[in-house]
Amino acid sequence: MKFKKTIVVFGLIIFILSCATNPFTGKKTMALVPNSQLFPTAFQQYNQFLSENKVVKGTSDSQMITRVGQRIAVAAERWLDANGHQGYLKDYKWEYKLVNDKTVNAWCMPGGKIVFYTGILPIANGETGVAAIMGHEVAHALANHGQQRMSAGLLQQGLAVAGNIAIKDEKSRNAFNQYYGVGTTVGVMLPFSRFHESEADRIGLYLMAIAGYNPDEAAELWKRMKANSGGQAPPEILSTHPSNDSRIANLKKLAPEAKAEARKFGVTSFRE
Repeated sequence: MKFKKTIVVFGLIIFILSCATNPFTGKKTMALVPNSQLFPTAFQQYNQFLSENKVVKGTSDSQMITRVGQRIAVAAERWLDANGHQGYLKDYKWEYKLVNDKTVNAWCMPGGKIVFYTGILPIANGETGVAAIMGHEVAHALANHGQQRMSAGLLQQGLAVAGNIAIKDEKSRNAFNQYYGVGTTVGVMLPFSRFHESEADRIGLYLMAIAGYNPDEAAELWKRMKANSGGQAPPEILSTHPSNDSRIANLKKLAPEAKAEARKFGVTSFRE
């Protein structure tokens, strides 16, 4: 009974503090770490990362990364303004860097700090592919996925502590600890992450289309991603990301919706 009361109280605290709203869905999201704290920390970590890695400057590729990033940021602001979220980006400090690294990856930190690794450029296969990646990564930041993941992690840890405090019997406590980590990871945290990836795919398609890039290219990009991985991937249920095949099918399905959204902003043709 005491354990249940502890969980209820903890849950009420979480509910009260979970007051952020995802502008793309209108749904409430967990925000245990406010952006006023998260953004400065992210900016500091970004600057430290740049100081420790080789940033590519003055090349056509680095200029492309900046150009695409700026167009995606403008598209995001246009969409947010048109949908009643004026000023949503006021604390974002957009920055786009290309880093010399063979890793096939790109990321956007909370607050708009973006890195592309040179290793992903061959798979992007041009500016539209870069736009597909950029839209996806920017979408993570706009939807506050980093904030949500951090909040979920804190909640997971907090419930673990609450369980260990409430359960007095050592045998029961050991069983709780044994199953809690696996259960919450496979049953909650991994599905949560996969949901974020799918949500970022959808938002990213809208952004790239509004920025004037053909959203059909996103599915083609992920076909190349799949080929690059050699088809090697863990089962979807044990992954932070949807399977390549699920992702490709979903992107194909969503592309017409993204084109329809772009038409609302006067975009009826796309860059080659």
